[in-house]
This record gives sequence, C-alpha cells and structure tokens, in this order.
Amino acid sequence: MNDGRLRVTVLGSTGSIGESTLDVIARNPERYRVFALGCGSRWRELLAQCRAHCPRVAVVVDRAAADALRAAVRAEGLAIEVLDGAAGLEAVAAHPDTEVVMAAIVGAAGLLPTIAAARAGKRVLLANKEALVMAGRFFMDAVATGGATLLPIDSEHNAIFQCLPGGYRAGERSPLVRRLLLTASGGPFRAMAPEALVHVTPEQAVAHPNWVMGRKISVDSATMMNKGLELIEACWLFGMPAGQVEVLIHPQSVVHSLVEFVDGSVLAQLGNPDMRVPIACGLAWPERIPSGATPLDLVRATALAFEAPDFARFPCLRLALDAARAGGSAPVVLNAANEVAVQAFLDGRLGYTRIAPVIGAVLDRLGSTEPGSLAEVQAIDGKARAAAWRLIDGG
Repeated sequence: MNDGRLRVTVLGSTGSIGESTLDVIARNPERYRVFALGCGSRWRELLAQCRAHCPRVAVVVDRAAADALRAAVRAEGLAIEVLDGAAGLEAVAAHPDTEVVMAAIVGAAGLLPTIAAARAGKRVLLANKEALVMAGRFFMDAVATGGATLLPIDSEHNAIFQCLPGGYRAGERSPLVRRLLLTASGGPFRAMAPEALVHVTPEQAVAHPNWVMGRKISVDSATMMNKGLELIEACWLFGMPAGQVEVLIHPQSVVHSLVEFVDGSVLAQLGNPDMRVPIACGLAWPERIPSGATPLDLVRATALAFEAPDFARFPCLRLALDAARAGGSAPVVLNAANEVAVQAFLDGRLGYTRIAPVIGAVLDRLGSTEPGSLAEVQAIDGKARAAAWRLIDGG
C-alpha cells in the first residue's frame, strides 16, 4: 500500500554512500521508506540494514552470500524477499513499486542496474560515475527514452547542479555557462615529495584527509583519477565539451565546485565535506530536507586556497583528460584499466607509481573506437581488463 512516502531503492547500500543515504532517510521517515537494498557480498551488513529499515526486497550479487542472507532472514522471521546476481539488481532498479533509485555501486558493476532504472523512468540519484564514463551516450539515451529524472549526487556535480540557473535538464548545456570548475582536495599525497610516492602503501592511499570513502574511490582520489572520471561525467551531465571543464586543487574541501557564467560571474556551492548534503538534495529536489550534516561555520573555517593540479604528480588526471578529449571508447578503456590497476595495488601486486603507466599502456594498445552498442561497450571493457592484467602479470 502506498502511504504517500517515496519508495527508495539503494543500490550499494553497504558502501559509504549507501549508508549515508539510509541515514538521511531515517532522519525523514515521514517522507521516505526503503523499498529495496542491494550489495555485492557483504550480507551481514545488509542483514543489519534489513533489520533497521525493513525493505521489501534485498539483493546480494554473490550467490553464496545471498543464500546466507536468505537463511538469516528466514531464521529471524523477516518478511523480506532475497534476490541474487546482477539480474536481481536490475530487477529492483526497474521495479514498478520503487520511485527513487540511489545508484551507488562502485565501478562497472553498477552500469546495467543504473541503466535499468533510467529505462524504467525512475528518479535516478547518480553516485555511480562509471555509468556515464563507460556508456555516456547509451545512458543518456536511456534517461531520455525512459523519461527518467537524473540528479547528480557526487558532491562536485551536485554543487554544479545547485548553481545552475533556470532549472537543470540532464545533458543540456546552459548557454549562460562559460566554464565548470571541479574542485579536488588533492588527496593524502598533495604535498608529499615525488620521490617518496614509490613507497606509498594501500593503507596510506585510503586515508583521505577530508572524506570517508570506500577503498577503491579513496585510491582514485589519491591519484586524482577520481577527478578525471568526474570531468568525463560532467561533460555528459551538463552538455559541456571537455575543454570547458577544469579541475582546481582545493585542500579544504569546502567549495565543492564552481560555475563560471558568460558575464564573468562565478557561483560556488559551499558546505562541510559530508555526502549527506548532496544526497538530501537529490532525495528532496526541488525542496530541502534536514541531512544531519554539521552547518558550515565560515568564521571558524580556515582560509580557502586554490591551486592548479600538478600533472607530473597526478599523471592519472592527465590520462583522464586525454581520454575525455579523445572520446569514443577511450573512457571505457581508461575506467577498466584503472579498476584493475587499483585492485592490483590494493592487493599488493602493483606499486602505487605503476598505476598510471599500466593505464597509459592499455590506452595505447587498444586505442579508441566508437562503440555501436552497450554490448560493444562491455566487450571493450573486458578487453581492457584482460590487457591490464597481462601487463601487471608481466605479459
């Protein structure tokens, strides 16, 4: 029965974005209720969320973990249907009884369920940047044909969304905008001596100075690949050419992005580094709701500094900029090679300073074509991953 509350599906519910989404929902119980939760394999964490939020459906991609969750749900007498596999994620994303889908699955695994939500005409809260990096044209087509509402949740894109005048229409460039400026903290190694980067450990790389994030995205933040992927995403979200989207280092993470207009005015969105702010914005748009974030105290805030990125220190950012300008399949290859290289680094199989060379070598080997279908995008993704593993393993 529909009680007037918006029914929300959270894909990637056990990750940091998913947990923050559930926190915002819990703070606004009169407006939202959880319809479905989905994760990759962390069924114990998902079980705790099921107890707290009572979804109708829970999905675990890993089938053995899904079986464990089914047994636990049955033992506790919870009236929750448990699905498994990638098809389960797509099913809840497109389910007629959900209205809002938080797409927060990290990496290429989030692509198909996010597209399924778009095709089904949902309000899609996009925190999975790979859907646009890998398949921007196909994803935006799905949004248009499905009549979906696409709202960006990454703090940088959400900041731009909040600064745009006259309403936001996904993929349409505003004639009033000259440039988009994405801010980046610079991560934990912004001031580290370049010769010391060769000794960076996974533990150091995931220790972000400002944000609490998952391990993969934390490494991407350290290399600034995350900002490069966000640049590609911004081009699709806001209809901007790559040459008019720039990156600024802003160590304080208070200004989340800026929009420069043709008359020379610049608008910025400010706030404490807390993902509940853009999540609450996406859930309530065009209204506002409490997010739980600490208000920004400008009197006590430290001075706000900005600097240009050092491409010698952050070669991954340069690779991403080049891929954005090349277009076609280059962003697909970039993303796939990066996911493999980062995983190898986290597993202790690849040094930190080898991440960018592996990605660059895969881009050189595969070049760029124009994918004709989503299936072709997935095939290119697979080839890039295989090529990256061969390089890492010495092939």
